[in-house]
Amino acid sequence: MAQILTAPASSTTTPATVPAATPAAPVRRWVALAVLMLPVLLVSIDNTVLSFALPQISAALEPGGTQLLWIVDVYSLVLAGLLVPLGSVADRVGRRRLLLTGAAGFAAVSALAAFAPSAGALLVARAGLGFFGAMLMPSVLSLLRNVFTDRTERRLAVAVFASTFTVGSAVGPIVGGVLLEHFWWGSVFLLAVPVLALLVVLAPVFVPESRDPAPGRVDPVSIALVMAAMLTVVLGIKTLAKGDLLGLAELTVGLGVGAVFVRRQLRRPDPMLDVRLFAHTAFTGSVLVNLLSVFALVGFLFFVSQDLQLVLGLSPVQAGLVLVPGTVTTVAAGLSVVRLVRRVRPAVIVASGLAVSATGYLVTALVAGRGEAGWIALAFVVLALGVGMAETISNDLIVSSVPAEKAGAASAISETAYELGAVLGTAVLGGILTASYQAGVRVPDGVAPGAAARATETLGGATNVAATLPPGQARALLDSAHAAFGSGVVTTSVIGLVAVLAAAGIALVTLRRATA
Repeated sequence: MAQILTAPASSTTTPATVPAATPAAPVRRWVALAVLMLPVLLVSIDNTVLSFALPQISAALEPGGTQLLWIVDVYSLVLAGLLVPLGSVADRVGRRRLLLTGAAGFAAVSALAAFAPSAGALLVARAGLGFFGAMLMPSVLSLLRNVFTDRTERRLAVAVFASTFTVGSAVGPIVGGVLLEHFWWGSVFLLAVPVLALLVVLAPVFVPESRDPAPGRVDPVSIALVMAAMLTVVLGIKTLAKGDLLGLAELTVGLGVGAVFVRRQLRRPDPMLDVRLFAHTAFTGSVLVNLLSVFALVGFLFFVSQDLQLVLGLSPVQAGLVLVPGTVTTVAAGLSVVRLVRRVRPAVIVASGLAVSATGYLVTALVAGRGEAGWIALAFVVLALGVGMAETISNDLIVSSVPAEKAGAASAISETAYELGAVLGTAVLGGILTASYQAGVRVPDGVAPGAAARATETLGGATNVAATLPPGQARALLDSAHAAFGSGVVTTSVIGLVAVLAAAGIALVTLRRATA
């Protein structure tokens, strides 16, 4: 798998040709970091920017509840499944080259998604975005390890990387809110075009090309196995969320396929995914912390975006502004922890931060249904504070706790964990919330069957149907829908709380010997 090596000596853009002693070298390194953060920001924004467009998409395309979840999930699912195999491709063709290819494809598919005529077409476009998004991401942490050889500088660069990921997830709804206030729902996808145009111009100038001179073979069987495992596991989770025990069988099949994948990697001399890296305790713990932190963050944003708009009645911009304090907190926490970790052990910082994040979910569970945006803003600030701290430390440990020649494989696993966390955050918390809503909502007598079916699928569907009913029926439907949604928020908040506390426990156990 990916070794972090520079390109051949004849290349004029390898890190080796930018001497650290020259005055321009530090500037060039940080400019390269800024350029590399463009795809990170874009991919992380795309994980959550759709959340605030869900009410408008529900009204315009009328997807069912399950279809709506898949529209959100399929992007991260495809992205997570292809990060590792496309990392192998990047080793062969050049990481910067694959980055630019992905940028062009992502921009083109974003334009198609913006004008999708149906929910099915949007679902396909989101899968395409996941495919090209997987081309954008594999090289970023590898290149950071290559460009920033000094441990202190690299920790700061990784802090910027982690903060960008987390901020992108948090900024997605805000950016979406501003766009949706003035344009149609498809505008959230067109955001990618100018960002990627800037990347295509600047990357060849500032980002050094690198490739593995002896790359492993691309393994189609392994690619098929990992995609099948992830798809079946997520499908099983969604099925279980509906109360259907068939989900247990689907989960069993998915885990079985995953076991076959792991066994294949252990037997191959050049595995697509070096699963032996999980023998490093600090690496394994950091990956799990990454996954569970993103699980909590993305799951929170999934239901809060709907709560703010469909229950509290805020405009997209107003709803986005509620999350601004949390976004600022994420950045501040991620950057400030760089100095703190010099004096306090990583395990203590990560566990403490995640314990604080758990308080955010506790607040959400206690105030669900009160209809107060201030409590939501406070809950997000507390959640973002801990996640920002944990993500910075865990990402740094992922690339520093393994041998340098394994940093490429480590970074691919780190990014896969991030995207898998995003998938599971929506699949688990979103699926349980949807199932709870569908079980609790009651449609008043006299509503046409077709309208009643739409109202029981999603909160957005109930809101749209209520707008067509007489005042009495509309009020009764909305009261029931809001109560059902609030009950689901309590349930999902408790699950999120448990997940974050589990991550804190994992950090205490697995990172206790890790040092900064």
